[in-house]
Amino acid sequence: MAEADAILESAAHFLKLGEKRLWMDYDEEADVLYVSFRRPQKATDSRMEGDLVYHYRGEDLVGVTILHASQIDQ
Repeated sequence: MAEADAILESAAHFLKLGEKRLWMDYDEEADVLYVSFRRPQKATDSRMEGDLVYHYRGEDLVGVTILHASQIDQ
């Protein structure tokens, strides 16, 4: 049931972002999770904070890259 709790918690956080759609891709070799709110992103700027890279098109957040994704909460 821990997996179910983690999925529900993640869903609640994504819903708080106000996005109607999202796409997720995981690169296991690089251990990077890509989350996109627009397809294609066409980001014009990126900002890195720790293991998160926020991608923006103008002022709109269009995606997030999560480095070391499998190590979150470990």
